Amino acid sequence: MSIEARVRELDHRHQSLKSIIAREERSPSVDSLYLKELKRKKLKLKEEIERIKTLQRQDALETVQ
Repeated sequence: MSIEARVRELDHRHQSLKSIIAREERSPSVDSLYLKELKRKKLKLKEEIERIKTLQRQDALETVQ
């Protein structure tokens, strides 16, 4: 899997979690522990996406020099 494909896949999962979280927050009987876990997973995905993008930028800068 290419790096770009990996980032797209992670971003897709991040967006899916965002939708699930929004739906759960609208629910009258929200499970706070479940919601907290979803938010933690979403944050982990965001951090992973940012880590990969940072590595890509560093690689691009090294290639230019």
